[in-house]
Amino acid sequence: MGAGHHRRMSFADKDAFLTFDRSVRRAFRFARTSEQSAFLAALAETSGSRIVTLKKGFGLFRAQIGHGWREQEVAPGEYDRFPAVYPPERMKPDPQHASDGRANAKGIPCLYMATNEKTAALEVRPLMGSLITMGYFVLEREVRIVDCSRKLIGNLARIVQEHWTLEDVEKQVWTDINDAFSVPTARADGDLDYVPTQIIAETLRLCGFDGIGYKSSFEEKGFNVALFDLDAARLTRRDLHRVGMVDLRLDMVDNTVFLRDDGSWAQAVITDIRPIDPS
Repeated sequence: MGAGHHRRMSFADKDAFLTFDRSVRRAFRFARTSEQSAFLAALAETSGSRIVTLKKGFGLFRAQIGHGWREQEVAPGEYDRFPAVYPPERMKPDPQHASDGRANAKGIPCLYMATNEKTAALEVRPLMGSLITMGYFVLEREVRIVDCSRKLIGNLARIVQEHWTLEDVEKQVWTDINDAFSVPTARADGDLDYVPTQIIAETLRLCGFDGIGYKSSFEEKGFNVALFDLDAARLTRRDLHRVGMVDLRLDMVDNTVFLRDDGSWAQAVITDIRPIDPS
């Protein structure tokens, strides 16, 4: 390669994120192995093709489960309390009490928002009938985010694809990264599940980006934005909503286990994938 040409750094293979995920969960979390460092370097290098710029004034939504109260005179000299929106300070995370999240470690707050109200509401996983305070925010300045949901690959590519180009590998790794940000975690064990994405978020923040974008797993048209700077968006409106019907979708995560005629249990196993014979 001639002088002055820069060879684009790429991921080790299509499973690079899965390897990184296992490593930071189970082996080295704070110190960096050479493999982890290589993955994060490739992450920084390939993030440049996924930059999205959101203009000043762009609107985003943030939901908080619960509500405040207001007093209202219901008869001369008689007052009663009614549900009301949360106060403004409740609509942003408290830097002193920031908990772990997909894009932030405990004590380092991040502003999580969504591009529409339904997505924002579903992301906080409300119960039917509960009250939600919905905030509408506008960006105070232009922000540059890395959109993890750009240039993804099909769900079955890892199984059916035999020949992988560098572009295919990059798409698969970023698909896995987007899934890691999007897939909901169990409330009880979320801290460990967040470690890989927290490291990725901090790496992108160190690269100078303002935040991360990723698809919502709860809403087909939903898109989430996590901003590192709490002051990058200003709260301009608050509404109180009661949650109506919540859509439920079941996604199978393991093969079916069925009862055999002899009384034993067996699990279906995929051994081959091929086109359906039209004949």
